Amino acid sequence: MRTNRYGWLLAGIAATGWVAGNLAGAEPRQTGKEESTMKLISVAFTEGRPIPANHTCDGADASPPLHWSEAPAGTRSFALICDDPDAPVGTWVHWVIYGLPATAVELPEMVAPTESLPNGAKQGLNDFRRVGYGGPCPPPGGPHRYYFKLYALDTELPLKPRATKLDLLHAMAGHILAETQLMGTYQRAR
Repeated sequence: MRTNRYGWLLAGIAATGWVAGNLAGAEPRQTGKEESTMKLISVAFTEGRPIPANHTCDGADASPPLHWSEAPAGTRSFALICDDPDAPVGTWVHWVIYGLPATAVELPEMVAPTESLPNGAKQGLNDFRRVGYGGPCPPPGGPHRYYFKLYALDTELPLKPRATKLDLLHAMAGHILAETQLMGTYQRAR
């Protein structure tokens, strides 16, 4: 088997996840301060099941209700990203929300598409170039997966409203105590 002279370096980098996490724009890893038992659920859909049309562009485009539990000690704030890795143009961002207070345990259905929420949380720009939630709206074909990823952070992020997913990922680096996710699917036949 032939390898180049940097093969050992690339193998080591790949084994640590650095390539996937830093070059491919994937999510940052948690800081490893404790094993995560944090959970994220929705009464609208369960893990791996279809997201109801009301929460998509074919319905009211309302954000789904989300509830979380078992955040680790030391949590100072939460952030959430929803994206679709199956989009034809690459991962499509549907929601960026951050600055959720440490006392928060849920997001209600139909979060208003405003830059700032009454609880102090801020919303960023999705890939529709709008503030707040933009529901699933895939092209016709097979189902797409939509990941709602929740992060417990050891700090309150200094980001202003309208931050992008990339802005949020950079701000969260080194501050993630725990993370969890909920994945739903959506498919458009026509």
